[in-house]
Amino acid sequence: MNQTADQAIQAAKEPPIKALPQLRDIMGFQVLAATRKEAVAVMDDYLDGQKPALITFLNAHVSNLASRNAQLADILNSSLILNDGVGVSIASMLLHGSSFPENLNGTDLVPLFLHDSRHRFRIYAVGAAEDIAARAIAALREMAPQHTYVGAHHGYLTDEESAAVVADIADKRADLILVAMGSPRQEIWAEKYLMQNGRRSAICVGGLFDFISKEKPRAPEWVRALRSEWIFRLMVEPRRLWQRYLVGNAIFMVRLAAAYIRLLRAGRDRTAKPSTSEPPPEDKSESLLPQG
Repeated sequence: MNQTADQAIQAAKEPPIKALPQLRDIMGFQVLAATRKEAVAVMDDYLDGQKPALITFLNAHVSNLASRNAQLADILNSSLILNDGVGVSIASMLLHGSSFPENLNGTDLVPLFLHDSRHRFRIYAVGAAEDIAARAIAALREMAPQHTYVGAHHGYLTDEESAAVVADIADKRADLILVAMGSPRQEIWAEKYLMQNGRRSAICVGGLFDFISKEKPRAPEWVRALRSEWIFRLMVEPRRLWQRYLVGNAIFMVRLAAAYIRLLRAGRDRTAKPSTSEPPPEDKSESLLPQG
């Protein structure tokens, strides 16, 4: 049945339905399981509040770091976590029976989010080298021109410089900060200088600035479709990334195997326990003891 004009007007006035996030536990971290379209809606809702909000990404490397860095783990657990890369998808398949609906890596998702968001942000970029951050802002301005881009600063900051950057962010009334310093530095910086002071919301975007500024090449589409971008990056920067990908991925898989074994044992223990819907069997352990 077609809507009347009055019904259509009323529907347009109603606030959008809040997205309902579905979370999956990936070795101690609650990670959003969503398509890109759903993730954009969840991110919009998450940034609706009056308090500053932090959005982060979990891949195999960040998971490894957080497993031995309690500060990073706490920061992740206080944020909205999005899945990034094939490693956590394998973990989801093994631990939950299905992979994540889509790969929500920041290089693709953040520009999409800014393009599709219902918000109109005042955006400030912190990270990479000075010229790269400025070029990244210029690229984002073309991708999502509805926002106001108020500033950019390199990410090689002392405490004094960080305080000055935060003051500049406040002066320019930025309300969304893109932080690109690599993990765990970007998450720790965002928590210390943006979250703790109740100042501004932030998204930790990793290598986004390098890629959208074209400072570094991205893998071809067909490589990304095969979920093999990490191999391409390793080929481009072997000296910098060999330990992260070759050693780190192996460590992640060992940790995942251990988590899977724990899951199997927990399931076996639950199966072995008597059903709570029926009274437990009479304890006859005493009669089974040898009589003397």
